[in-house]
Amino acid sequence: MTARVTFDFTGTHVLITGGTSGIGLATATLFRDAGADVVVTGTRPGAGEYDVDLTGMRYHRLALADEQSVDGLVASITELDVLINNGGANFPNGLDESKPDGFALSVAMNLTGTYRLTVGLRRVLGGSKMPGGASVVNVASMSALRAVPLVPGYSAAKAGMVNVTRNLAVTWAPKGIRVNAIAPGTIDTPMTAPAKTVPDIISAELAHIPLGRLGTVDEVAPTIAFLCTEQSAYTSGAVFVVDAASDCV
Repeated sequence: MTARVTFDFTGTHVLITGGTSGIGLATATLFRDAGADVVVTGTRPGAGEYDVDLTGMRYHRLALADEQSVDGLVASITELDVLINNGGANFPNGLDESKPDGFALSVAMNLTGTYRLTVGLRRVLGGSKMPGGASVVNVASMSALRAVPLVPGYSAAKAGMVNVTRNLAVTWAPKGIRVNAIAPGTIDTPMTAPAKTVPDIISAELAHIPLGRLGTVDEVAPTIAFLCTEQSAYTSGAVFVVDAASDCV
């Protein structure tokens, strides 16, 4: 028995920030395998610096907290149908997010830089001929919707991303650009790996998850992809929760 959805993104131009690991890599791989022309970004000098399969994808170095880096990427993109804003991190540069410097850098990396990139790409997104219109999908987090005191800067940035999603969805609707977001719960990725080594932290997280386990990246990527299809053409300004009902506990 099977119960799977498949996608066809032949000829679609896709940009995925933070596409070298975790949710971003799973999403990039899905789009690539579905026929899309995929550009991924990361923070290292080149694609060869990563021990993952980026075959068939183009790579661009990006530092989201650096305005020149963001503007350089914007200038390099001439065709775009889908933008997946997945790039970002918590504890930027190892800083404590409860301190002003750590908080500010986290917001710059996870919100301000993403906003600058998205607005910078509005013109090329508006030129998309994709059925259903161009799509922007912002990868937010359940930390946008509930308290996570360990990462207040990251949480605030993700909450801001939810609000940006709704505002741009309204503003850009006449331009044929849809803007949605997903809010993953605790997903098994390199970013969450350190938490798994601290019993008190991981047990507290699992207590919020009725299914009793972390999610996988392959359980998130298809939701992102669906929001970029013509079948979701009437969906904009939405925040899709992918969290195994953890927001209900």
